[in-house]
Amino acid sequence: MRISSITILRLMTVAFVLLPASVESSFAVGPLATKDERPTLRSVAQDEVKKFKGVVVKRDPDSFTMSETTGGPTTTVLLTQNTEVKSHKKGVFRGSKDYAASYILRGLRLEVDGTRTSEGHIVADKIRFDEQDLRTAQALKATVDPIEAEMNEKLRLQQAEQERLAGQIEETQAVAQSARDEAAKAQSTADYANNRINGLDDFDPIKTITVHFKSGSAVLGPQSKAAIDNAAAWVKTQNTKGWMMAVIGYADTTGSSSRNIDLSERRANAVIYYIVTKYKMPLSRLVQPFGYGQLEPAAENTTKAGRAKNRRVEIRLMVNKGIAGTVSGRKN
Repeated sequence: MRISSITILRLMTVAFVLLPASVESSFAVGPLATKDERPTLRSVAQDEVKKFKGVVVKRDPDSFTMSETTGGPTTTVLLTQNTEVKSHKKGVFRGSKDYAASYILRGLRLEVDGTRTSEGHIVADKIRFDEQDLRTAQALKATVDPIEAEMNEKLRLQQAEQERLAGQIEETQAVAQSARDEAAKAQSTADYANNRINGLDDFDPIKTITVHFKSGSAVLGPQSKAAIDNAAAWVKTQNTKGWMMAVIGYADTTGSSSRNIDLSERRANAVIYYIVTKYKMPLSRLVQPFGYGQLEPAAENTTKAGRAKNRRVEIRLMVNKGIAGTVSGRKN
């Protein structure tokens, strides 16, 4: 019996249609591991991947430490060869830009997509940041790095001097005793210098000044300026060695979340501009400003009085232990 080519073609079509259904049925009645375990493992892995936001407070070769708020709790973020580092997209016609991991600097505000480990660390899959925040972090690096380099050089010279003195121990007992005394003194100085370097990322809070704004406005009113002026007058009476200032903006829940983030940042910048232009504050004393939008409210947003309290900027005065020299219970 001869089968025409059209009949063969129809049979092949039916076979291709039935094949996926038969494969699906075979998996459905297969081992329990296929039916129960694999989907469960897949869903758990997806649930573990989360988004984290914060500011880089410490940088290491293969990781960095991130804090959600200035002076708040920190989390270690681990970098891998597969970690993707990019800037945020700028509209429809301008995409994101790839960056090397070396562009992750102290003071950089960023977002991390990753998985939290059992030790509490985050293994980063994707990292995103604004290019404007990158430029700010680069400016901060240019200010802090020379201080660290100077301290490292002093530490190297002190250690070299210690070795020179230690080499004279074999000459006489008297010289050996003198060398030991000098070595102990040099070691103490070296340890203190090293603690000061480590203390550059360690802050102690001093005082918080709150400045309030009108609804939808980032303009400093007379009362807000008076609050800043009173705080500035008090600061002049203090020993401000090692002092740093963090300016953080907030908003109430009126309007959209993205609008409130922009509004809170503009409020923070308005306070910084007023302080810098009127009181000539060096920018090296400024920790990267941040706008939290409607997050971290000071009061309930359900009342008019509560919303008024949330339209604010917090000026947080802190002392940097490394610069002030207050590490290890010792002061300069």
